[in-house]
Amino acid sequence: MDDRSWSSAAVSDRGRVRDSNEDSVLELPGDGLFAVADGMGGHAAGEVASRLAVETLEDRLAGDPSLPSAGRMAEAVRDANRSILRDADENPGRSGMGTTLTALALEADGRWRIGHVGDSRAYLYRDGELRQLTTDHSWVGKRVAAGELTREEARRHPMSSVLERALGTSRDVEVDVEEGRAGAGDLFLLCSDGLSDMLPHAELESLLGEHAGAGTDGGPQDLADRLVSAANRAGGGDNITVVLVRLSG
Repeated sequence: MDDRSWSSAAVSDRGRVRDSNEDSVLELPGDGLFAVADGMGGHAAGEVASRLAVETLEDRLAGDPSLPSAGRMAEAVRDANRSILRDADENPGRSGMGTTLTALALEADGRWRIGHVGDSRAYLYRDGELRQLTTDHSWVGKRVAAGELTREEARRHPMSSVLERALGTSRDVEVDVEEGRAGAGDLFLLCSDGLSDMLPHAELESLLGEHAGAGTDGGPQDLADRLVSAANRAGGGDNITVVLVRLSG
């Protein structure tokens, strides 16, 4: 879908192991607003938590042409946390539900801002290099940041799915906010861990590079479909959600 100065695509897939899809996705190219949320909790509660997260984000940030400030971005994510907790209070069967949330806001001049809680990820692909913009709020993510584990060791570690920060698990949540400026040809990738756990960083980078080398080749939608297919071929051990945003130029 083309709008303003970028094109985007979103795909969410159940994968090959899970019985349901508890991921949610937000793709609003006209507002420059995109998000991925990976829910957790039994009896479909994870699906409710992730849906509430993206719906609250849309309610707080959509419809405003200006880039949200760091404070406004963080407060929108905290509002999503409050929405999940309120719903769990009103529906005891959903007690303990939670979700990750990684949100990207873009301005027409290329400025961007990310709000992030959990281990879903945001990447930027530029000039053949894939850079992770977010930090995983997980047991292994902390060890990678400290240099105690490599990316690949973390990806295969038995505690790789243990989150240390998520929406819905605490009345107060710390929100990471990152920002920068992108240029023509840059590509953002938001994804749940159903993609990043199945495909090593080097393979993700290679797939993005192959697509870039082939030209648009169907654009972001074609690439999103290829990434999901690759994760399924690698085992599809979790729900897989991908959002791609390519700046025009």
